[in-house]
Amino acid sequence: DEEIYDKMACWCQTNDKEKTTAIADAQARIEDLTTKIEGLTAVVARLGTEIKNLEKEVASNQGALDKATAIREKQLAEFNAEEKDLLESISALKSAVTVLSKHHSGALLQTMPRSHLLSIAATLQHEMQKHASMLEGVLSLAERRAASAFVQAPADYFDAAPTFKQSYAPQSGEIFGILRQMKETFE
Repeated sequence: DEEIYDKMACWCQTNDKEKTTAIADAQARIEDLTTKIEGLTAVVARLGTEIKNLEKEVASNQGALDKATAIREKQLAEFNAEEKDLLESISALKSAVTVLSKHHSGALLQTMPRSHLLSIAATLQHEMQKHASMLEGVLSLAERRAASAFVQAPADYFDAAPTFKQSYAPQSGEIFGILRQMKETFE
């Protein structure tokens, strides 16, 4: 029995030492892990705050992008409309220049149908009103006055007696020049 007792006592002492060491190691590990958990909890809180801030920033940036996209789409639509308008203006001015160039001599202007003169006058008035800002530095005051006189009375404009300055050139030449100048500006 004593032999069994010695074995049992030896086993208890060995086992007790191992278990005590294992318990001490486990408690030290628990303290380390607790400290690590506290540190990681702080990191999680900080990163959570950063995520919320970044989500707000992303939403703000998306809003700004949407607004900028809407502005660009509006500008594109305005540009397309203006381009279409200018192309139509160029076409109208080409037609007016063509009609006037066919009847450019003084004798031929007397035979030009009244409808052609009215069409040219309407085109000139429309384009001068629509694109007044674009023609600001292009047409002189005298050219604007001549164009205005032609628009007000297209048939009478070429019948009027020329002034001293106009005596060397037919009055249609001035209107013809104004129309060509406007067409070149639009192109």
